[in-house]
Amino acid sequence: MSTESSPRPHTDLPEGRELVLKVIPMPADTNGNGDIFGGWVMAQVDLAGAVLPARYVKGRMATVAVNQFIFKQPVRVGDILSFYSHVTRVGNTSITVQVEVFAERFSAQGQYVKVTEASLTYVAIDHEGRPRPIPREGLPAGMA
Repeated sequence: MSTESSPRPHTDLPEGRELVLKVIPMPADTNGNGDIFGGWVMAQVDLAGAVLPARYVKGRMATVAVNQFIFKQPVRVGDILSFYSHVTRVGNTSITVQVEVFAERFSAQGQYVKVTEASLTYVAIDHEGRPRPIPREGLPAGMA
């Protein structure tokens, strides 16, 4: 799951992004190597990614695409994961968001390592599951 040899801890968290979820992975969430299973991380990213679009869609929505998903570092049991999100695009029926995940390691509190980043697209749907227009009022500045 890791592609980099040594994580560089830092204390800077992303500016201009909203903290949308915090979670601590548990032993039941591990893979055969003892790290947190990538599918578990993906599910958490999908939940975190849906927070901002839910404010604008004003009704049902569905995940329609995972445009990009990069595992940068392994996630470990006991890490405190912080999920930051921001809207990157608003279409007629869809919203794309970028999610960045930082781990505060159990052994190095106050220092964060970016472990995952992803881009996801959600579509507003009606009661029959068909795409519907996103209301334009209340959208982020420059995206209405």
